[in-house]
Amino acid sequence: MAFQFLARRLLQRPSPRQAVSSRAFSSERIIDVGQPTPATHPELLNEGEITPGITAEEYMSRRNRLLDLLPEKGLAIIAAAPVKMMTDVVPYTFRQDADYSYITGCQQPGGIAVLGRECGLCMFMPEATPHDVLWQGLVAGVDVALETFKADSAYPMSRLPKILSEMIRQSSRLFHNVNTAVPEYTNLEAYQLAASNGKVNNLYAYTHELRWTKSSAELKLMRESASIASQALLQTMMHSKVYPHEAMLSAKVEYECRMRGAQRMAFNPVVGGGNNGSVIHYSRNDQRIADGNLVLMDVGCELHGYVSDLTRTWPPCGSFSPSQQELYDLLLQTNKECIKLCKPGTTIREIHKYSVEMLCRGFKEIGLLKDDWSSYHQLNPTSIGHYLGMDVHDCSSVNYDRPLKPGVVITIEPGVYIPYNFNCPEWYQGIGIRIEDEVLITDAGYEVLTGSMPKEVKHIAALLNDCNIAVQAEGWNGVRDVSI
Repeated sequence: MAFQFLARRLLQRPSPRQAVSSRAFSSERIIDVGQPTPATHPELLNEGEITPGITAEEYMSRRNRLLDLLPEKGLAIIAAAPVKMMTDVVPYTFRQDADYSYITGCQQPGGIAVLGRECGLCMFMPEATPHDVLWQGLVAGVDVALETFKADSAYPMSRLPKILSEMIRQSSRLFHNVNTAVPEYTNLEAYQLAASNGKVNNLYAYTHELRWTKSSAELKLMRESASIASQALLQTMMHSKVYPHEAMLSAKVEYECRMRGAQRMAFNPVVGGGNNGSVIHYSRNDQRIADGNLVLMDVGCELHGYVSDLTRTWPPCGSFSPSQQELYDLLLQTNKECIKLCKPGTTIREIHKYSVEMLCRGFKEIGLLKDDWSSYHQLNPTSIGHYLGMDVHDCSSVNYDRPLKPGVVITIEPGVYIPYNFNCPEWYQGIGIRIEDEVLITDAGYEVLTGSMPKEVKHIAALLNDCNIAVQAEGWNGVRDVSI
């Protein structure tokens, strides 16, 4: 009954916040600023929010905390992410740089933000031509930077050379986002002089420090993102028995995520059937899953700037073979024991070391590894987990020896990836298994954000074999009950 309750919860539709509300007719003209606002998208944003769930006060607090980290007369320059082109006229879907989004809330390309104690937040905004508006729509300008993003000052991009050059000359040290550096400021004589004098540094050490620990508002979005991904993956698991095709499962999980409010997938879904599951970042997703093989699905979605990341491995046919279950049970036990270690004060490195010892011992006991334990890294060269937040591998400048503290989110993802040519009993060859959960560090220990997603063998078997659900290839548009 407990599992039946969890399954029903996972199949629930979006929260009331995501439901479209009706509004009375109004003759007042609502201004489009190039991204959702409380006026244009009341179903997404409450009054006072710059992006869904994050208020103007929180954005201003982030800027103040960043200023506290900068040295006296230090200046930070953060450019928006560039537009990447698929062809000469067709762009890829735009995704904002996490640092620029974290500081400004602006979800549009073309801008440059400057932060300093003397200037506060100064935003240089793109100047859209009538041609740009006709083909691409309205974009945020100077007025929006001041009124919506709450900048202390804002200027059109054409004034950047003069104004920013003077700011740079008056600064003691310069920090910038290396990943999004653009010629608009790197070609300035003042910037190049500062660089030649060794006064230019990467900003990420400061922004990653701030982003490492999440606020209550950020954690709410991360819980929602994890819930959406869990619901979507559950639906996909049930779909897999009738449609055991990597491409179909990839499409199914993305559809379910988007229908529940996610803006995009956090990364291209990994859907590895059979031997493809032993390729850690497999992305082709173009094969049929043979009867009796496992499928490994590593998926995540992005909800208003915050991502999820989870993995489940199961047999679409409905039952594990003895060798598959032997390995799966070992990985599941490792997943559970490592989650128990998640608490303030421990480190990802310590948890990883424990997982290696546990898996090495288990692999040796079942005959997968011989006496030479160094072969373990051929079976799993990855860490037990990573930080998670606005990016999938979040806060890369924070190393894995850092003691965890409340508000940090990590993944726990033990795995084994056995190629066909590995020297082991043939019944293990070609098997790939990973079980990944998201874990929030709390004052009391931990909270598993993906804990409602089935991973016990008996629950997976019940889900695939005993649930009274008619899976259809197309046209599903309602909520179904699950009887286990």
